[in-house]
Amino acid sequence: MPKGNILIVDDNKSVLSALEILLAPEFDRIQCLSNPNLIVTELRSKPYHLVLLDMNFKAGVNTGNEGIFWLQQIRENHPELSVVLITAYGDVELAVKALKSGATDFILKPWDNTKLLATVRSAIQLSLSREEVKHLRLKEKELKRVINRDEKFIIGSSPELMQVLKIVRKVAKTDTNILITGENGTGKELIAREVHRLSNRKDEMLVSVDMGAVSESLFESELFGHVKGAFTDARENRSGKFEVANKGSLFLDEIGNLSFHLQAKLLTAIQNREVTRIGSNQTNPVDIRLICATNKSLPELVEKGLFREDLLYRINTIQIEIPPLRDRGNDILVLADFFLKKYSYKYDKAALKLNSQAREKLLKYHWPGNIRELEHSIEKAVILSENNILKADDFFLTPVTGSKNETNTLKLEEMEERLIMLALEKNPGNVTAAAEQLGITRQTLYNKMKKFGIG
Repeated sequence: MPKGNILIVDDNKSVLSALEILLAPEFDRIQCLSNPNLIVTELRSKPYHLVLLDMNFKAGVNTGNEGIFWLQQIRENHPELSVVLITAYGDVELAVKALKSGATDFILKPWDNTKLLATVRSAIQLSLSREEVKHLRLKEKELKRVINRDEKFIIGSSPELMQVLKIVRKVAKTDTNILITGENGTGKELIAREVHRLSNRKDEMLVSVDMGAVSESLFESELFGHVKGAFTDARENRSGKFEVANKGSLFLDEIGNLSFHLQAKLLTAIQNREVTRIGSNQTNPVDIRLICATNKSLPELVEKGLFREDLLYRINTIQIEIPPLRDRGNDILVLADFFLKKYSYKYDKAALKLNSQAREKLLKYHWPGNIRELEHSIEKAVILSENNILKADDFFLTPVTGSKNETNTLKLEEMEERLIMLALEKNPGNVTAAAEQLGITRQTLYNKMKKFGIG
């Protein structure tokens, strides 16, 4: 550990000599100045941990105003630096004024060597601690920047996707709770990251929790934290995800998988905006922006008694529904080309391209696994490719190939069309009610009606 560098500023050369003799054996470097006008230049040229500063520099003046002035200059330009003032006048009011102006401590002439050394060591330790905190804050800022860095992109230009991004831009600047819905693999986490990126919390962390992967026994510890000794394996204090996300955004993915009795605990934390670690009686306030996602119909789960209605209302201030890949038209090919470049580079393949038959096959496929399935299909084709041109036969999209695959896709589309027709017949003239029955937005229903030619 560094012993510390000290700058001594006093117009009395005898004082400078005495302090240098006393402090030089104990610390790394001692620099003495008799002219306070040199302080700013000296502090810019070399690193210091402490300034011992006289309070009076003009003969016959003992107000301490000069010392206060230079103290303020030092604190303004070097806030992490400790400053201990030296005065020959034991004026309590002057000492209080100095401390209020940012002085770490003060010593009186004549001083006691033992007490002075103790004061200096304490002040240097404070300066080192401030430097460490500054370093940690910079490190934390950089860590947050890396964590929040866009490693994946929202790709596409279909009207369906543009509508989603329009809603995202509208709600991102607010702190309202958002529920993102959509099938598996549609990119719900990407939308959550986009909301965070465009929000006023973008410089803080987005903390993601897969609710389906959190076991019931570890739920409270994972989300709310615990104190040392709270249970067998609690060997140290630990912050939960709510506290880690403080000032930032908390993304709870697959929230529909959370068991009913744990939903009450989650609701309490969301309502009160505070959490209590396991084994502690102290509540910790949290300031988060809540974003949830699910591939399930939460209203249906509410009707079945599997999801709390009050929790649904709490998390569902704004709902954003992500369209499935099959409804995004040419976005399929845009994404395919993106993944083709990505995996050609990853596996050191020549610039691969899709021929027209392959592109047609990708466009016609139903993509039940959505973007995730498309990405895996492209990756597999790139790995197994033997030519620069990928053909339709290079893609094994389902266990059943050829015309049977096309027949299966057609049946799925026919079933979707039939469900839409039934919903419209059950709710004549009320597209909103039909959309709610189908569990989709009114705009999505309009798009599907246009696709199937339903007037």
